Amino acid sequence: MADYNIDATNKKLGRLSSEVALILQDKKNPSYEPRLAGRDKVIVENLKKLAFSGKKIYQKNYYRHTGYVGHVKAITLKDAFEKNPEKVFRHSVEMMLPKNRLLTNRLKRLILK
Repeated sequence: MADYNIDATNKKLGRLSSEVALILQDKKNPSYEPRLAGRDKVIVENLKKLAFSGKKIYQKNYYRHTGYVGHVKAITLKDAFEKNPEKVFRHSVEMMLPKNRLLTNRLKRLILK
């Protein structure tokens, strides 16, 4: 059981998310087993200093639906990141993990500061 401390300063969102997703799945461990959630914790610091490539911060949108006809809400990455950078990063990592019963246990081992 290891703790990984990662500094997010000037790192790209996608590349950092994929690195964290591999650690949470325990794929960096030589005794990797897909049926186990893993034991390593990941602590990510300085999320407000993440970097974005190209025009992604202005052009990428996050969509959600309210449940009513025609009520699709959109928010840009810039607005979402200014409001809550931890939520943006957690969502990015969550989308890179397999969608199975181990997902919640893996996300509990992600600590954002």
